[in-house]
Amino acid sequence: MKKIQKKHITVLCMVLVCAVALILLLFPQSAKNGDGNMSLTDVLTDSIFRIVSTCPGEIGVAVIINSTDTVTVNNKSVYPMMSVFKVHQALAICNKFDQDGLSLDTLLTIQREQLAPMTWSPMMKEHLEPSITLPIRDLLRYTLIQSDNNASNIMFERLVNIAETDSFIATLIPRSSFQIAYTESEMASDHVKAYSNYTSPLGAAILMDRLFTDTLVSREKQDFIMKSLGECTTGKDRIAAPLLGKEGVFIAHKTGSGYTDNGVLAAHNDVAYICLPNGVRYTLAVFVKDFKGNESRASQVVAHISATVYSLLT
Repeated sequence: MKKIQKKHITVLCMVLVCAVALILLLFPQSAKNGDGNMSLTDVLTDSIFRIVSTCPGEIGVAVIINSTDTVTVNNKSVYPMMSVFKVHQALAICNKFDQDGLSLDTLLTIQREQLAPMTWSPMMKEHLEPSITLPIRDLLRYTLIQSDNNASNIMFERLVNIAETDSFIATLIPRSSFQIAYTESEMASDHVKAYSNYTSPLGAAILMDRLFTDTLVSREKQDFIMKSLGECTTGKDRIAAPLLGKEGVFIAHKTGSGYTDNGVLAAHNDVAYICLPNGVRYTLAVFVKDFKGNESRASQVVAHISATVYSLLT
């Protein structure tokens, strides 16, 4: 009888050891908390890490919840921004116009022959006249809503240049978190230069979060930028994908994408500010770098991260 009892005790101990090992493997953060419960930020971190760790590329993520709780995964200042930097550009232009007492209704005349015919430019398709005159407001809408490269290039050349934009943004977010060194036209002529327009996910998230919760430029101009981002038409298959059709959900975002000369997806990004009907407001930045797959697959990964964050915050 004693031998049988000893055998049962031994088996029971082995089962308990295996169970504890399995719990530690599946929920490593819970072992670090004294009360045995995982915090929301821990759950978010673990969930996001599991998604990005299996992807064929480098993916960085930052989440800011109600402007306080912050989660980051692979948060390094190495991700090419691509067109995400058009948010930075818009803020720099609005700041300069505030200083000079100018309205966004100020007109700018562009000669069609100055525009690059082979770049992404809805403006060029919609305005066929040889001399195009538009208010700055419309040029900014083209960049923020449709990510127009010609409009961005013209404003860098004639309104606020790259160096001025970089310097102003450094007053809003940590200097080490980003760099803006080249225009769209310069990146188009040499794709390697795109890697010099870099950001950390958290740097981009901080800027977007401050845009919607703080005062960065005059109220009228800042409201205009926020409204335009709320009308963004690009990248609906990324962060926005799992949120479309959800009642009471507001999303404003900016995307950025681009390939290298070798056909590698250098960047496939999205940064969003999201308001939920339960009162939670959060900023989500997802930056995909050197993804060994197509844009559709990269978008699925971004959407998966977005769906995970949304489900945990609701």
